[in-house]
Amino acid sequence: MEDKELAIDCCLLAGRLMMEAGAETYRVEDTMVRMAGTQMLSSTHSFVTPTGIIFSPGSSYHTKLIRIKDRTTDLEKVALVNDVSRKLSTAEYTLEEAYAKLKEIEQANVMFPLWLQIIAAAIASGCFLILFDGLWIDVPIAVLAGGFGFVIVTKIHELTRVKFFAEFIASLFIALIGFAAIQGGIGTQLDKIIIGAVMPLVPGLLITNAVRDLMAGHFVSGLSKGAEAFLTAFAIGAGVAFVLSF
Repeated sequence: MEDKELAIDCCLLAGRLMMEAGAETYRVEDTMVRMAGTQMLSSTHSFVTPTGIIFSPGSSYHTKLIRIKDRTTDLEKVALVNDVSRKLSTAEYTLEEAYAKLKEIEQANVMFPLWLQIIAAAIASGCFLILFDGLWIDVPIAVLAGGFGFVIVTKIHELTRVKFFAEFIASLFIALIGFAAIQGGIGTQLDKIIIGAVMPLVPGLLITNAVRDLMAGHFVSGLSKGAEAFLTAFAIGAGVAFVLSF
């Protein structure tokens, strides 16, 4: 009985880690079912949404719910959980080893350091400006605005835990930097600077997962992720529009 309870907890932990790291709904459900199958829980059902997971291991055990509070993009963590699932399925890990490994993954910080993320966002902003037919002379402004915007969205989200407000403030400052550069005569194309600099804030993975979930028939997850992506895009647009309206 204790082994079955541990198996249920192991499946829920794996599902939560994957959803928090930005995995698709079908991948989370498939991983949980496969892990449960290795522990002779063959009548399992899982209902996964971006904010919670309901897992039913069968009539002999209680249905459990786990809450998902934070969501980010961490594909390495998704890969690590998938690796644990595969090794549990091939008997390379025992249930206890798999659970211990998942706890290690939960505690581990596999994200790139913030300074490297900022540099990547800044470089990506300059590259997007060129991609959108911008001028090379505007690249330094886009790099500065994109890096600064990424710092703002990260810090404000840590303070407020309100993603949309953080996106709004970050895009507002990006637009201000672009506008100030144009007014100061060191920039030429305001629209290209702003578009390039806000691209690292755009929820590309969220949009992709929303469409993928809708195509797979996961309408609750697909619509909720789509709504989150829409609100994020709206916050970015509103921040830019607020500056340009004056």
